[in-house]
Amino acid sequence: MKTFKEFTRDYKAEYKKYQSSPERIKYRAELVKYNREKGTYGNGDKKDASHKGGKIVGFEDQSKNRGRAEASRVKGSKRK
Repeated sequence: MKTFKEFTRDYKAEYKKYQSSPERIKYRAELVKYNREKGTYGNGDKKDASHKGGKIVGFEDQSKNRGRAEASRVKGSKRK
């Protein structure tokens, strides 16, 4: 039987590993570049570049952009 310690996940380590992957670094760099080109980076307008289907499609409130549910957490997801 597994102990509670064996069941607990290290979310901090998982997040760090995910965010440091080459794909994520490239993705973030692309967003920052787009925001800078459009003049919205750091101007306090609370807008952020948004993706749809793997492409940047425009701007959206940063709270909505970051608050969107992760695919695996959406109701009806196939992941268990």
